[in-house]
Amino acid sequence: MKPFTICCTLLVLCLAQAADTPFVIEPYIQMGDAPQLSSSDSMEVMWHAADADEQWDVQAKKPADKKWSAPIPAASTRVDVRGIEPHRVFRAQLKNLEPGEEFDYRVRRAEKSVFQARARARKTKDQPYRVAIFGDCAAGTPEERAVAYQVYRAKPDFVFIPGDIVYSKGLISEYRTKYFPVYNADTASPETGAPLIRSTLFMAAPGNHDVARPNLTLTPDALAYFMYWSQPLNGPLARIGDPSTPVFVATDEEKSAFLASAPLSYPRMANFSFDYGNAHWTVLDSNPNVDWSDAALRDWVAKDIASARSATWHFVGFHHPGFNSSKHHDIDQWMRRMSDVFEAAGVDIVFAGHVHNYQRSFPLRFQSKPEPGSTKNLAAGVWTLDKKFDGATRTKPDGVIYLVTGAGGARLSIRSSRTIRRVGCPSRISSFPR
Repeated sequence: MKPFTICCTLLVLCLAQAADTPFVIEPYIQMGDAPQLSSSDSMEVMWHAADADEQWDVQAKKPADKKWSAPIPAASTRVDVRGIEPHRVFRAQLKNLEPGEEFDYRVRRAEKSVFQARARARKTKDQPYRVAIFGDCAAGTPEERAVAYQVYRAKPDFVFIPGDIVYSKGLISEYRTKYFPVYNADTASPETGAPLIRSTLFMAAPGNHDVARPNLTLTPDALAYFMYWSQPLNGPLARIGDPSTPVFVATDEEKSAFLASAPLSYPRMANFSFDYGNAHWTVLDSNPNVDWSDAALRDWVAKDIASARSATWHFVGFHHPGFNSSKHHDIDQWMRRMSDVFEAAGVDIVFAGHVHNYQRSFPLRFQSKPEPGSTKNLAAGVWTLDKKFDGATRTKPDGVIYLVTGAGGARLSIRSSRTIRRVGCPSRISSFPR
């Protein structure tokens, strides 16, 4: 078995700042548009501050060094949507980082340090690493804070969220109350969350609660995913209004306000890929507006995975699982139509959320076979299960493993159905073999 470790498990908002902080949202680490690894790594530091013309920059250094790097000026995007006080999202790219090594960074305003933290550069294929994966998370619950604390204790190198990042509409106001206070808490405890995102890289796929057809007239601060995340922009959907791009309802004025707040990321950041360590990740938008029967989209996925032949692991992440045993989400399994692409490309594991519990399939091969009673959402077909694979004595699975990990903080799903047998999910929960 290839070495790898997984830890699964209209409001008007005033942005008045507290007297002791210059931030609307304190700094956090992002990958930025840097999908491929190289001999040196780069990271982005992002933060939110008031809509004012002030000089911001970032400096970095190795922990043992006394001298900071030359200041890196911060760029900013102005967010001005109805119902939210205008503010700016700042970002500064740190370059020439030593892969896998810790680094200190500090954010300065008018040449005065106002925030400092320690983070770690992305690891290369020769460096062991850990990733924590949990979806359906920022719901403002005690469980969300408890999971964040346990992830902090596990010390992952990065975190992947397979959708439904923030409940329940992916709003700016919800990020302010349910996401940032928990994952960037100043203290770590089961009651508060943890200071994760200031030091640990988070990556995410969009879920239905993040981007699925919002009405900007009713919730003008929706689609915050495209404003507050900075991830690779190497996806196949680049032009606004193209088929399969995230859609929304808005007046011309509301549309312009949103696009001005997400000038780089919309719509391309809905689908992308990146490398971390010895793995290649392909992240997809599984929302029902995306037509994954489209030959061009399927071809992009196949070519993206094929381009990473040197990777030891090939992972795919999206929100709606193609196979699950949930009665509530039994009809939401349309992504199984991509199984043939994943199998041909040699994908090892497909990670999803949407169902608020943990499930894992046997290694599975699926052949779509339309029949009477088939629907757009639940594709009929024939599957073959590799029940001999155990990860210990039989370490090469015949098929793709499908894993659901949607218990990151939202209310748990406990109902199941006979689809356990039908989709090849084991009847008991077991840990992923290492």
